[in-house]
Amino acid sequence: MMIKYEFKGITCEQLSFKLNRVKLEPHQRVDIKPQFSRQVRKSNENPKLMFVNLKVAVLTSDEEPKPFNIEVSVVGIYELAEAPDAQQERDFVIEATGMLYPYLRSMVTNLTAQAYIQPLNLPVISGPIFPEDRDVYAFSVDN
Repeated sequence: MMIKYEFKGITCEQLSFKLNRVKLEPHQRVDIKPQFSRQVRKSNENPKLMFVNLKVAVLTSDEEPKPFNIEVSVVGIYELAEAPDAQQERDFVIEATGMLYPYLRSMVTNLTAQAYIQPLNLPVISGPIFPEDRDVYAFSVDN
């Protein structure tokens, strides 16, 4: 059973853009490969208060040069109706991540558009973003 919670708000923890002077050949395509990460924290004073930080980064390297660097991090603040057990906490974190992702997408698109480059649109994702959030069922077929 999903635990009840109240969405208290969202805040931007990091928003950065840096243009890199990468020389691209005409018609050369660059693979952007955004890297996603998530961190979940609980309040020491209130065990029902949880913070979910969702971050995306596109960073250049010598091996894979990118035309820009981006780091965007948003934090959702939630108050749970009760302290969750392990399964409820996992289900909550997956749902909270899905709730934050559209905000993160919008921020990346707006940030790149405001930098006067082709806006970067992260993909629309239905379902869990992180592989560890997906339920995998093993099954066998008997003759």
